[in-house]
Parts: sequence; structure tokens; C-alpha cells
Amino acid sequence: MKKVFMGLTLLLVISVVHGQRKEQKKNKAIEFPMNEKHWAAATDNVDFIIYKSVSAVRSNNENGFGIMLKDFEFTDGTIEFDVELIPGIDFRLDKDTLNSEKFYIRYFGTPDELKRTTLQYAAVIDKVNLWDVTDDYQAAATIHEEKWNHVKLVVNGKQMKVYVNDMQRAALHVPALEGITKSGAIALTGNVVYANFVVRPGATEGLPSGEGYDPTYNDSRYIRNWSVTDPMDFPFGKDLMRDTPRGSIGIDPVLFDSTAVWKPLKAGRRGLVNLTRLFGATERGERRLTWIKTTISSETDQKKRVDMGFSDEVWVFINGQPLLTDKNYFGSPGMKEPRGRCTIENTSFQLPLQKGENEILIGVTNYFFGWGIIARVANTDGLKFN
Repeated sequence: MKKVFMGLTLLLVISVVHGQRKEQKKNKAIEFPMNEKHWAAATDNVDFIIYKSVSAVRSNNENGFGIMLKDFEFTDGTIEFDVELIPGIDFRLDKDTLNSEKFYIRYFGTPDELKRTTLQYAAVIDKVNLWDVTDDYQAAATIHEEKWNHVKLVVNGKQMKVYVNDMQRAALHVPALEGITKSGAIALTGNVVYANFVVRPGATEGLPSGEGYDPTYNDSRYIRNWSVTDPMDFPFGKDLMRDTPRGSIGIDPVLFDSTAVWKPLKAGRRGLVNLTRLFGATERGERRLTWIKTTISSETDQKKRVDMGFSDEVWVFINGQPLLTDKNYFGSPGMKEPRGRCTIENTSFQLPLQKGENEILIGVTNYFFGWGIIARVANTDGLKFN
């Protein structure tokens, strides 16, 4: 009996040691010095150098450069590097380089530890950087001008934490990565200097792999159930509205086909209807239009305030009547706060509801980066959503 017990104990010890070694191997740091052995140039201005006594990479002119890590696929783990501003990293980059997860640091000339727009995470879908529909994923950080900035990304499944210089407190926490890839390559971009690049596959530091909390999850005021049509070309200079034979203004029938097929569409995390995820990229210099609609039932005739975020233009109709036209062009004098991004802060208006069912119809256009809409009613008393 004693021999059996000792044998079982030995097996247990061997099993534990084997598991520890396997975990150590999985979490082992892999160094990738900045040289041509490990990195492939994606642009023709890449210069591998010795800088501050370490292997480094930078641009050999005034333009940004791009490099890709050779023969390595990243899924989960820790990525660390040093950088002199301003960097951008893509990970889980697919073979077509169309889809990835992206993180970058912005530098505005004077470091400000409270400036929320210093750090940015955004998914890249069909080559579209969705920075303008992911305002939630920005954060402040302390950054240095004249010395290395140490960056650490901890990624596990759907979540990511980013540390910048302070390795004790995450500067940015992304509770749900919104890209469509689960693994892929790593690429670096920017007009910067990179060095000391290390990956620890599987070292996730206890970060959960499932999606974290969505701050809109419990909020029943968001309109989440829509129907949508396929997008159509909508050249610049073309108007959505036209005169009708009765002397009023109506939707150009060429742009609103009564035979169009409507498909169900649900808002995702953060209450966002992500049209880029559904329709992909709009060709550079082109402009597209799609229609979305929903129904709100009201117990009485009443008005409700609607807060709405959108990118890039909207035309709102209630029961067939025009109600609101608005634009959110980044870089234009009329862009919405915060700086042309799609957030619930963009605009608000009064929605005149009649007793019974009310059809809300919205034309939405895209020509610039991400495409989407968010809509929230101020209160739902006496209402029922579709």
C-alpha cells in the first residue's frame, strides 16, 4: 500500500513538473531583434540600425515606414517593445492584410498625461481603420519625448490591456476586441524608432478571454433592432431629396426603391450599428448610401428626445416625413464633437410620435473610414420598440 501511495505521489509530481515546464515553454520570451533576419520591409524606406547600443529600425526619410515580423503567427500573449514616438502596431493581421487589430500612440507636440486621445485601439475591417466609430477605446498616458517609451500589450481572446511606461497600471483596457481575426501576423508602422521587441505567446497575465462588460448592456433606451438595404452608389453633389409633382419635397425614387430587399440588422456592442462590418470598405473617393428603418409603437401622441451618433451623413424620416438632415465630416468646420467620431454625443432631436406604430427611416452615407449609427431615446415611457 505504501509503494502504491509513493508511486501515485511520484506520478503527481512528474505531472506537475511537466505542466510547469509546458507552461514555462508556452510563456517563454521570444526576442525579435530589429534586423532583416526577423523583419520584412513593407515599404522602401526601412533602415535597420544600431541606435542607443541596440538593434533598431527607423525610416531613412521623412515618411512613415512599415515592417512585418517574419514567419510568426500571434494569437494570445504579451507583446512588448520600446519606441520613440509615434508608433502603430497591427496584430492578428490576416494573410490578405485586410483585417487586423490595431493600437497606436498619438503625439501632439506637448505630452499631456490627461489627454484622452493619446492612445487608440481600433479594429481594421476590409482595410478600413474603424477609429472614427470606436471613440470608447481611447485613453490618456504618460509619454516621453526624448527617450524610449516602453509599451506592453496583453491580449487574450476578446480582451486586451495596454501598458505604456507604467507597467503596474494598464493605461487602456479594451473589454471586447472588435476585429474579425483570431490570429495572424504582426506589423509595425510609423515615422519612429523601434527596438527591443519581445513576444511571450500564451502569457496573458490572468486576463479573461471572454468579452468584458458592455456599458450599454443594461440600457433599454438604445434602439437595437433595425432592417437594412444593400448600399448603392451616391456620388458627391447628388441630392437625396427632390421636388414632387404635388409641390412638396420627397425622397428621390431612384434612391429609395420600394422593391428593395430589407434584411434584419441588430446593433452590436456599445449600441453601434456597424455598417462597415456588414458592407466592407467604400472605395476611396466614392460615396455610398444605405437605408435603415425600425418601428416604434407609442401609447399616445408624444415627443421624445433622441440622441444619435453617426458617420458620415444622415437623413431622418418619421412616418414618411423628413425630420432631420445632418453631417459629420471629419476635418470640416461642421464636424460633430468629439472631432468627427461617431458617438451618442453627436446630435439630438425631438421625435414626434403619433399614437400607434411609427416608422423611423434613416438614410446613412459613407465616404470616409468607418460607417455606422447609434440611436438612443431619452426615456421609454409609453413606448415599445420593434
